[in-house]
Amino acid sequence: MAVRKVLSQRDLINMFCRSCNMLFRVKCASEMKTVRSLANQTAAGERDPAPLFFNSNVQQLLKKLTRMDLRTIFRTKRYGAPLKAPEYKFMTTEELDAVMKGAEEKAEKKLQMPPVIKARSEEPEVLSSDYELQGHSEAKFIFTDITFGSSDRERIMVVRDTNGVLRKATREERYRMNETYFPQPGRSIRMPHMFEKEYLERLLDQRSYEFVLDRACLQFEPDDPMYQDVTATTYEAVDRAQHYSALRSTRHFGPFAFHLAWNRSIDSLLLDLIQTDRLDEAVALIQLYHIVNPEARSVSANFEPGLEHKFIQAYVESDSKKRNVLELALQANEELHKQRAETEAGILRAHGNT
Repeated sequence: MAVRKVLSQRDLINMFCRSCNMLFRVKCASEMKTVRSLANQTAAGERDPAPLFFNSNVQQLLKKLTRMDLRTIFRTKRYGAPLKAPEYKFMTTEELDAVMKGAEEKAEKKLQMPPVIKARSEEPEVLSSDYELQGHSEAKFIFTDITFGSSDRERIMVVRDTNGVLRKATREERYRMNETYFPQPGRSIRMPHMFEKEYLERLLDQRSYEFVLDRACLQFEPDDPMYQDVTATTYEAVDRAQHYSALRSTRHFGPFAFHLAWNRSIDSLLLDLIQTDRLDEAVALIQLYHIVNPEARSVSANFEPGLEHKFIQAYVESDSKKRNVLELALQANEELHKQRAETEAGILRAHGNT
């Protein structure tokens, strides 16, 4: 009887341990699944475009897509400033070449693209919680380092709230203090009404894309969420209306193309490049898409000079959202190139060349 009793207790202990282990595994598996899900969501939400945007290959592709048209770059912008009378000079060929070289260098500076970076966090860091100071004042105190030469982005600013909490300044507080002590020319301490939804839509309907983007660069920092909302809204309006010439040869076309690649919406721009027979830029756009989206199905396609149609066709078949339209445009472009080749061959035969 004693032996049976011991065995029964062991059986009960083993059964209890097995059930506990099973519950533990189920709970751990559930928790690990939740952790992985949150990690994936965090990774997707915290994807930083800056490393890709500042990549040297990406910068070269964006410059190629922008195009350097000196007439567009140096055209007169009627933003309310008085116009200057043109100057006419007689030059030798050497002097003209030197002037043109200087103009190209100035154009490079004018085409310097606004950076595309991640929006900064809105939650300020708490430094200390001194609740014994609660009720000491009805207004909060902002302490600002006004040392000459300090960067506006790195300048120390802390805030003592009415509840006694000492924290770093928020984005809005930092902006207002910088504008109070170190105002930037042309920047308003209050957000201009033009960036409000009603007025912004009206400006975009008037095709004032470059004006909106120039003003946003002046008013906001690149990591300001408001700046990113305004620029994204403008880019989407340009792409929706297919008014690509409005931003071509400006400093905003590179970030615009990067925005399209980042959001997997390059098809309309690609169609425009194919229809205007800019196959080299179409290839550059797809290469940009592959760098920004390495998981794309057509990323394994290799480009070889002279085989632009084949490279574009690989993207159209695998990743395009407007496959039918792009295939028709690509076929029409191929026919155009065949007709050109036949015409050139006919001219050579007419001149006695084989």
